Amino acid sequence: MAALRTSSLLYGRYRHFLPPCRRLDVWEQASTWRFYSGSASLPKVEGADETSIQEVVVPRKKTWDKVAVLQALAATVNRDPTAAPYEFQDDPYLIPTSAIESRSFLLAKKSGENAAKFIINSHPKYFQKDIAEPHIPCLMAEYFEPQIEDVSEAALKERVKLKKVNASVDMFDQLLQAGTPVSLETTNELLDLLCYYGDHDPPAGSHLQQAERAEDSEEATEENNEKSRRKSLHQFGVTWREKNNAERIFALMPEKNAHSYCTMIRGMVKYRANEQALKLYTELLNNRLTADVHTFNALIEATALTANEKSEEKWDNMQELLKQMVAQKVKPNLQTFNTILKCLRRFHAFGKMPALQTLREMKAIGIGQKPSLATYHYVIQLFYHSEGSSKMSSLIIYEIMDEIMGKTFSSKDLDDDMFFQSAMRVCSTLRDLELAYQVHGLLKTGENRKFIGPYHRRNYYYSKFFSLLCLLEDIDVTLKWYKDLIPSVFFPSSQTLIDLLQALDVANRLEMVPKIWEDSKEYGHTYRSDLREEILVLMARDKHALELQVAFADCAADIQSTYESQDARQTALDWPARSLNCITVLFVRAGRTQEAWKMLGLFRKHNKIPGSDLLNELMDSAQATRSAAQAIDVVRLASTFNLPVCEALAQRAGTEFALSQEQKEALGTLVAWTSDSDSDSESK
Repeated sequence: MAALRTSSLLYGRYRHFLPPCRRLDVWEQASTWRFYSGSASLPKVEGADETSIQEVVVPRKKTWDKVAVLQALAATVNRDPTAAPYEFQDDPYLIPTSAIESRSFLLAKKSGENAAKFIINSHPKYFQKDIAEPHIPCLMAEYFEPQIEDVSEAALKERVKLKKVNASVDMFDQLLQAGTPVSLETTNELLDLLCYYGDHDPPAGSHLQQAERAEDSEEATEENNEKSRRKSLHQFGVTWREKNNAERIFALMPEKNAHSYCTMIRGMVKYRANEQALKLYTELLNNRLTADVHTFNALIEATALTANEKSEEKWDNMQELLKQMVAQKVKPNLQTFNTILKCLRRFHAFGKMPALQTLREMKAIGIGQKPSLATYHYVIQLFYHSEGSSKMSSLIIYEIMDEIMGKTFSSKDLDDDMFFQSAMRVCSTLRDLELAYQVHGLLKTGENRKFIGPYHRRNYYYSKFFSLLCLLEDIDVTLKWYKDLIPSVFFPSSQTLIDLLQALDVANRLEMVPKIWEDSKEYGHTYRSDLREEILVLMARDKHALELQVAFADCAADIQSTYESQDARQTALDWPARSLNCITVLFVRAGRTQEAWKMLGLFRKHNKIPGSDLLNELMDSAQATRSAAQAIDVVRLASTFNLPVCEALAQRAGTEFALSQEQKEALGTLVAWTSDSDSDSESK
C-alpha cells in the first residue's frame, strides 16, 4: 500500500511534465504494483523481461443483447420431464392429456387470441392505455379504417398501407377520373398489394383456418401439402383471373419500370398463372429491362409447373433461366437454389442428378457454405420419395448428416421446420438407430430445437424416433426415453404404445404391461380396440407367477369395464372373441373363478365361441379345486357350442374326477349328444 500511495503522489506531482503517452504507462505500472506489493519476498528471476507481461485490455463498453439476462436465467434450469409442454401450461383442469385434447386446446387458444384481436381492432379508441415498458407495438390496437377522406394520392397510400384492396382500387379509379396523375412509386405499391392478395381483400381469419387444415394430417407429405395449399386458394376464390384489376392498372400505366413487371410476374406465379407470367417476362426482355433475383425464382417455379412438358424439357428451360441470370448479372441467392431443389422433387428419378449438380454449384459460388435446413429437406424428399429406397439414395442422408452435424442454423426458408420431420422419417425407413441419434443430437445443438415445427410435426418426429427406440434399443434405455419424452414433449399415439408393448415382450418385461395400460388411459386411449387387444394377448399368452397373474387379472378387469361402459354408450357393440378368451383366461389363472364363469355368459350373449385353450384352463382349474361339478359344466359348455374338444374334455372328466352316478349319466348324455350332432353334420 505504501508503494501504491507513493506512486500516486509522484504521478500527481509530475503528470504535467510527462508526455500523454507516458502518463498512461506510468499509471498502468502503478496499477500493476498493487497486485505485487505484498510479494516482495518472492525471488526474482534473473533475465526476465518485465515488459513481456501480457496487458489486460478492458473494453470501455459491452453491448448486451436485449434478452441476455433471460438467456442467462434460462441456462440455469433444465426441462422438467414431468411437466406439460409450455404452450399447454394453463389452469390444471385445462391441461390436455391426449393428442386430441391438445389439438382442441391449441385451436381454442388461437380462437381466443383472434377474438381478442378482433375486439381490440374493432374498437381501438377504448384500448389506448399503454402500460408496457418498453413499448410493445403488437399488443396495441391497430387502426384499420382510413383517416383521410378526400380523393388524393395520400389517401391511396393510406389504403394500400391498411391492405384495403377494393378501397385502394376505388381510390385509384377516382384519381384517374379526376385527372389526377398517380406517381409511378404509388402505382407500384398498389400493384404489390393486388398481386400479393390476388386482387381480393384478405379473408378474415384465413390464417386460423389454414392452421386447422394443417393439423388434419400428421403424416402429410410435401406434395399433399402443396395440393392442399392450392385447394385452399380455390376455396377462398383466390385465383388469377384474366383482365383483373392488376392487369387493368398495369395496362393503364403510362410508364412501367422493372419493378412493375417483376411484381406482376410474381403475382401470376403465386396464383398459378404460369404461362401468362412467362409471356410477361418475354415482354420485359423486349423492353430491355432486367428482372431481380426474386422474379427469377418465381420464373423457375413457373417453368417447373408448366403442363404438357417432359422433365427433361423443364430442366432445360430452368437452366436457360439460370444462363439469363448470368447474362443480366443477377446473382442467385439461397432461395434460387432452394426453389430449384423444390421443383426437382416433381421430376422424381430424373431430378436426382440435377439436384447433385445444383448442390455443387451452390458450393462453387459460396452459398453452399451456409445453406438452410430446407435445402437438405428438399434433397431428402427427392432421394427418399418412396418408402423403398435404393442403395444410392440411402447414402445421401449420411453425407448430409456428416456435413451439418454440430452446426447451428438460423431461419432462412419457410420450409426449414420440415427438415427434422423428413430426416427422422428416413431414419425410421432405414431402421438406423445411430442415424436417428445423430439427427436428434443436431436438434439439440444450439437453437436448432426451434426448427422442430408446429405441434403436429413435433408429434410425428418424436413418434418415429420413439418407435425406432422400441425396435432397436435396449429396453432399459427405451424406458428412460419413455419417462423423459412422455408426456412432457409429446403425447403418444396408440401405435406408439403398441410398439412399446412389443419391445417389453421381446425383453421379457411383461410386468410393465399394467403400467402401460394405466398410461394409455391417461393419454386418452381407453377405447382403442387394437391397444386393448394387444395388452390382453400379451398378458394371457403365457403363465406367470401368482403375484403377476393377480396384477394381470386386475388389469383385465379394468379393460372389461371399458368394454362394458362402451357397450352402454354404443347400442350394438360386438365384443371381440379374442378379448373375451383372454380376459376369461386371466381370471381363471388368478383364481377368480366366479368372474370367469360370468365372462362365459358373454360368449352366449354375443354369439362367440370359446377357444379350446380356455376350456382346458377351466378344466385345470376344476382339477385344482377337485370340483367335479365344474368339470361337468366345462364339458356341457363345449357340448353347447359343439366343439371338437368336447370328447377330450369328457375323457378328462371321467378319469381325473370322482364322479357320482348322476354326474356319470349326465356326462354320458353330453358325449352321446355331441356324437350324434357330429354324425348328423357329416351326413349332411
